[in-house]
Amino acid sequence: MPLLSTPVLVATLLSVVVGLSLGLLGGGGSILTLPILLYILEMPADDAVTLSLLVVGSTSVAALVPHARGGRVQWRVGLLFGATSMVGAFGAGTLAHHLPRGLVLVLFGLMMLVAAGAMMRPRRDAADPPAQGREAPPGPRLGAMVAQGLGVGAITGLVGAGGGFVVVPALLVLGRLPMREAVGTSLLVIAMNSAAAFAGHLGTAHVDVRLGATLVAAAVLGSVAGAKLAGHVPQALLRRGFAWFVIVMAVFMLGQEIPRALDHALDLRTAWPALVGAVAVPFVLGVIDLVRMSRRGADARG
Repeated sequence: MPLLSTPVLVATLLSVVVGLSLGLLGGGGSILTLPILLYILEMPADDAVTLSLLVVGSTSVAALVPHARGGRVQWRVGLLFGATSMVGAFGAGTLAHHLPRGLVLVLFGLMMLVAAGAMMRPRRDAADPPAQGREAPPGPRLGAMVAQGLGVGAITGLVGAGGGFVVVPALLVLGRLPMREAVGTSLLVIAMNSAAAFAGHLGTAHVDVRLGATLVAAAVLGSVAGAKLAGHVPQALLRRGFAWFVIVMAVFMLGQEIPRALDHALDLRTAWPALVGAVAVPFVLGVIDLVRMSRRGADARG
C-alpha cells in the first residue's frame, strides 16, 4: 500500500494518538491499534494482528526507557512475568490462525470493553504508604504470577494487544508493586509478550515493513509527547474519556463482527442507521459522564 495514500496518512495520525495515550496513561493505547489496521487500512485479520504486535511491542520498548531511567522498573518481577507470558503468547500466536477470524475479533471487542472498565476504576497512588498498623506487603506470589502470565500471553498471541490493562493489575496484586513501578514494569512485560506473539504469527502472515516502520515511528513520537504532557493533564478525567472512547470503538467493532461471525454480515449501505444508533448510545452516555466528572472536579477545586 502506498505510504502517501489517504488511509495510510489517517492511520499514521491515529497512531500518534495511540502513542500519546500510552505516554499520558501508561497503557491503553494499544487496544486501538488493531481496529485502525482493520477498518482504516482494511488489512486481512491475520496481517493486522501481526502488525499490531509489531507496533505495540516497539512502542512499549520506547516508552520503557524513561521509566527504567527513573528507577520505576522492577526487572526481576518483570522478567519472570514476561518469560511465562512469552510462552503463552508464542503458543497462542502459533495456533491463532487455526481459529475462526470472526471469533478472534469478537473476543477482541469484548476485551476492549473489559479494558475500558479497568481504565474507569480509580488507580492506587504509588506514593501511598502502608496503612497505619499494617506491615509492608509481602513479596510476589510467584505461582500465581506464572499462571496469570501464561493467560496474559495467550490473550496477546490471539488478538494482537499487549494486555497492559491485565498486566498492571496483576503486578499490583500478585507482584506487590506500587502503581508507578507496576506501570513501568508492565511495559517490559508487554514488549516481551508482543515479541513472542509476533514470532508465533510470522509464519502465517505478511508484514509490510515500510508501513510498520511508519506506524511505529508515529506511535513512538506520540508516546514521547504524551510523557511530557502527563504532568499537565488531569489523569482521572483523561483516563475516563479514553475509556468511553474505547467503549464506542468496541460497540462499532462488535456491531459488525458479531453478525459476520454468525454468517449475517451487515451491508453498511442499509444497516448504517442501526450501527450509528448503537454507537451513539455510549457516546452520549460518555459525554454526560465526562461533563458531570468535570463539574465535580471544578467544584472540588473551588
